[in-house]
Amino acid sequence: MSRQVAVIDKKLVNKAQTASAVFMGLGQIIYLKQYLRGAAFALLEALMLFFCLFEAGTFALNFKGPFVKSLIGLVTLGDPKPDLPVKLRDHSIFMMITGLIVLIIVIIYAVFYVFNIIDARRSAQKIVEKQRFPTYQETRNHIQETSFPYAGLTPILIMIAFFTIIPLVFSALVAFTNYSSPDHIPPNNLVDWVGFENFKTMFTASETNAWFSAFGRVALWTIVWAVFSTFTCYFVGMLFAVILVDHRIKISNIFRTIFILPYAIPTMLSLFIWQNLLNGTFGPINRTLIQLGIIANPIPWLSDPNIARMTLILVNIWIGFPYSMILITSNMTAIPSQLYEAAIIDGANKWQQFRNVTLPLVLFQTMPILIMQFASNINNFGAVFFLTAGDPKVSDTITTQAGATDLLISWIYKLTYNTPNMYNLASVLSILVFVVLVPFAVYNFTQTKSFKDGEI
Repeated sequence: MSRQVAVIDKKLVNKAQTASAVFMGLGQIIYLKQYLRGAAFALLEALMLFFCLFEAGTFALNFKGPFVKSLIGLVTLGDPKPDLPVKLRDHSIFMMITGLIVLIIVIIYAVFYVFNIIDARRSAQKIVEKQRFPTYQETRNHIQETSFPYAGLTPILIMIAFFTIIPLVFSALVAFTNYSSPDHIPPNNLVDWVGFENFKTMFTASETNAWFSAFGRVALWTIVWAVFSTFTCYFVGMLFAVILVDHRIKISNIFRTIFILPYAIPTMLSLFIWQNLLNGTFGPINRTLIQLGIIANPIPWLSDPNIARMTLILVNIWIGFPYSMILITSNMTAIPSQLYEAAIIDGANKWQQFRNVTLPLVLFQTMPILIMQFASNINNFGAVFFLTAGDPKVSDTITTQAGATDLLISWIYKLTYNTPNMYNLASVLSILVFVVLVPFAVYNFTQTKSFKDGEI
């Protein structure tokens, strides 16, 4: 034992972690006799150095490897090369995406680099404490016990990085560029970083700034739409649910099936049908009302800004209330009958039973879903696009492309796909929508039992 103490002293910890800091895996290989683990770390650093130091194609050692070039491209977004054919010029957007991918790889590498040093220190500390190196059997058992979380989480984290983080960061970065037509669409033209210019354009109040007035109008209507479309569908669904659970209603199952039909029909098809029904000139609704003498002139259901907004909310009730009706019905059937019996004994009428028993319990059970419905309605692209396409047009529509019934999400779509393409301003709006919706998602998640208790 004394000979082991002389060999395995406390300096082993500093030696191992210092060597691993100099080159990944070096401490594991030289001092800790963890040859396989050290070789894996060393291979990771060797690959990183190779892709940083050696130029692709020529393999020349000139510090112009693919990773270095990609990170430089992320900063510069390319150089103008008017003498080259269009297909050979720098593509700023592709360079941005490639640079982001490499940046994520570098961050992952940095995490492994730090983990490599921590692993060397911890392993050395255990060896010093036990005054011996672990046997092969102990090493294998340790790997079997501790490797499952890493093996299970690492692929998921990598997929999140590449399929979630990169698209989100890319969408956000576009807001800090001049990526728009006709002058900044690659590969004909380069895209440049412009800092916060797009945010100033969108959020600076000015009499001549049509973008700010359009943003204020669309943002206000988006909030109004989300509130009314959520609560009207919810409480209309609750009304029908309460009526249909009453035992005095005969063949309630048949009525319930009929009311579910609007929810069962594809929303896009329903909205196209309503668009034809509400046509101001040839629509059956206006023609019928005129023939019955109820109105003298056609009602501009979809051509007057205020009436079009009201029409959107009414049509959305028809499409959305069946879901709330089903949800609330299922919650009402779970309410113990003893509560209603006690209320009847206390002399409560139907309204008092609903107000004091049904409503509080149903709201308690469905509040997280109601919050998520509100968040979902902020992004309810189809309800607006397939019925009104954001129309009718207003005074600033030619400049901003925003119509009277456009939500932020449909405005983003127009800025992206209509001519001229304004990806930079659309990205600014996307960031805003993201910032608004994240609190709802976080709140809804924090209310789940798995989050509160740490288990399902």
